[in-house]
Amino acid sequence: MAAGLRGLLGRSLQVPARLMSAEAAERRSPGRSFETLRVTPERDHVLHVELHRPEKRNAMNVAFWREMVECFQDISQDTSCRAVVISGAGKIFTAGIDLMEMGSDFLMVEGEDMARKAWNLRRKICEYQETFSVLEKCPKPVIAAVHGACIGAGIDLISACDIRYCTQDAWFQVKEVDIGLAADVGTLQRLPKIMGSQSLVNELAFTARKMMAPEAQSSGLVSRVFADKETLLQGALEVAATIAARSPVAVQGTKVNLIYSRDHPVSEGLRYVATWNMSMLQTEDILKSAQAAMEKKGPEDIPFSKLHCPTWPL
Repeated sequence: MAAGLRGLLGRSLQVPARLMSAEAAERRSPGRSFETLRVTPERDHVLHVELHRPEKRNAMNVAFWREMVECFQDISQDTSCRAVVISGAGKIFTAGIDLMEMGSDFLMVEGEDMARKAWNLRRKICEYQETFSVLEKCPKPVIAAVHGACIGAGIDLISACDIRYCTQDAWFQVKEVDIGLAADVGTLQRLPKIMGSQSLVNELAFTARKMMAPEAQSSGLVSRVFADKETLLQGALEVAATIAARSPVAVQGTKVNLIYSRDHPVSEGLRYVATWNMSMLQTEDILKSAQAAMEKKGPEDIPFSKLHCPTWPL
């Protein structure tokens, strides 16, 4: 039986050497430039997205809210990218919303009467929500690498990421109550599903107190704490490279099903993954992985084909 499987694998998985070398050497160059973000290829099949307004402590201005959507829509469609690391340039991760620039967006809403103003404001809020939901909808796993302060909308951002790491000097603050509003772009919806204590989530959201790195790790907000920014980025990129070396069919299917199962009962999650895998189990990646295992090779040695996966939800 083993000999038969080897024969099947040998016939099914012969890939021209020139194609293998071309695919292994391929690296994505960012398709467009941004004012508030810097996107660079790192490792094989890994992109590094950097919040890039260091002179403003990476505060989120009007351009940022548009560019994050554009950036991650591009990444979702980029078949060369399999994992993403997002970090902040300069001394901190982000100071949150740029109130000096964004304040007028909230205070000067157009509309002939109160009802029309309310609907216009609701539309804007939904647009801002999409800025971070696009991270969750991106089929490629996203790792947040936080150093220094992560304030206000920064919590909304990282709560939409799949994995969160930080430095030992990092701190986190749900800041919105201090400026007279309830957080409305993801923190209040995602944080209770991330952290192990509803009481702690409530405390942070009601008081706007700072949470330091050790507490963030013990509560489940972050899974690893690094000594400094350099080792943080190195560690995050290494994990991203490990993810990127795996089958994109397996990894992206895993992300979609993790998110679906988080938001649905177990019985519905089981039905969904059964429907998902009735197609995905027919992938050639299983045969390639089996062949590599028999040949004592690692995932990084397998020439997985590119995968175009639609953004979530399907």
